[in-house]
Amino acid sequence: MSEMLFSPPLASSTSTFTVKRTGVFLGAQVTGVDLTKPLDEPTVQALKLAHAEHGVLVFPGQKISSENLLSFGRYFGPLSVHPFSTNTENSPELIVYDNKEGNPPAPTDIWHTDETFRECPPMGTALCSKIIPEIGGDTAFASMTAVYDGLSDRMQQFLSGLEAVHDFKPFRSLFPTTREGVERMRRFEDIYPAVTHPVVSVHPITGRKVLFVNPQFTLYIKGMAEDESRHLLDLLYKKTLIHEYQYRHRWEPDMVVFWDNRCVQHSALHDYYPQRRLMERITVGGTKPLAAGQAVDVAQLRRYLMPPTSAFNQTRQKRQHEL
Repeated sequence: MSEMLFSPPLASSTSTFTVKRTGVFLGAQVTGVDLTKPLDEPTVQALKLAHAEHGVLVFPGQKISSENLLSFGRYFGPLSVHPFSTNTENSPELIVYDNKEGNPPAPTDIWHTDETFRECPPMGTALCSKIIPEIGGDTAFASMTAVYDGLSDRMQQFLSGLEAVHDFKPFRSLFPTTREGVERMRRFEDIYPAVTHPVVSVHPITGRKVLFVNPQFTLYIKGMAEDESRHLLDLLYKKTLIHEYQYRHRWEPDMVVFWDNRCVQHSALHDYYPQRRLMERITVGGTKPLAAGQAVDVAQLRRYLMPPTSAFNQTRQKRQHEL
């Protein structure tokens, strides 16, 4: 494994840290940083570059408090509040996962990019291990930059300019089918309406292209026939399963893992239940994904043997519900 020594360039800096790669396409271990203490600006800037370059940064031996974790996240931007997670009452930005017998983990064992149902998905997520199971409970990561690079030139060209619609679909099951539950879900639909993101985005720091669709939140390719959209997305989702694109992280107590949501997908394994796994998490807000190409005209994505009735709203027959 190669090592890289980051020495912040300013003479006033008091910290130096080492980054050692742990995976071929993503993943690196960071030593020489104490997250219980304030970080100087050169260190923060160097960490931002390492975060973008490696996708996943692992900080071992960090016996930190919840306040330390919150402070660490704020170096990288404003923290966001997950609307459907187990937030703490006093610090809604802090998520506590205390999974054990009687409280199984949520369905996070599906490959996903965090919260792409937002117009501006988070730029990164930091997770700190407090109690880990004796066996199991790993987190798998996949480089979506490497996935894109592994596509053929023809496929890359075809995907450029396509857009996909994202929704908070896995959280819809949290709302009961009662009148009150349906009305409450509709309120969240107003807050988080379905959004459109480019299928291929550009990382704002590295400038590299990223495949930006995931099976947890992506619904369909905008403007494309349903069967073509489904088959194309299924093809792209399966690329994440290629082992060479992955880094599997094995947790130790007092570890902080900070991943780049702009270019990395992850899947949290649930093989440890009913053992206890206690983790704390914060999420750093982000910006709208940058498109790798100009959006295509959706009229070019479908071919009709007969024009759709929606194209003739002025002249078609009205249905009973429209009267």
